[in-house]
Amino acid sequence: MAPATPRTQTALYDWGIVTPNQDALDLADDARRLLLELDAEIPGVAALKAECRPPLDVLETATSLEVVMDLPGVPAECLRLAIRRNTMVIVGAKLAAQSEADSRFHLAERSYGRFARAVRLAGAIDATHARAIATAGELRVTLPRLEERRGVLFMVPVERA
Repeated sequence: MAPATPRTQTALYDWGIVTPNQDALDLADDARRLLLELDAEIPGVAALKAECRPPLDVLETATSLEVVMDLPGVPAECLRLAIRRNTMVIVGAKLAAQSEADSRFHLAERSYGRFARAVRLAGAIDATHARAIATAGELRVTLPRLEERRGVLFMVPVERA
């Protein structure tokens, strides 16, 4: 794997992804790999100098955990999502729209650039059945909960040898 750039390393520290334990180091490697994948696959992403931080919500229902992220102007092919242990990483890039060469901004409030967000997942989830849908400027990730098994009596048959 190619080494991270200083900009990427700084961003990973700023986003709270890198901490001294191994889980965090694995998570940082995952985010770095996904960012490099975007750089290689999506034209214009590698040239982005800016970084942005799209807002997100984490909702808990009776059957699932849902993560909803506002991503106006970000197509599904500019997003990557990975789950390792109890953390989900969402990585993506929001490219600025092309403007006319002779135009200039009077006000610029929208943010553009690459982003990486790490979300700790509370409770046991079934990552193999996770669904991520990007539509109408929103990414919605649904993570089904695993049935709680603690405190449930399981009978184990004893076999004769």
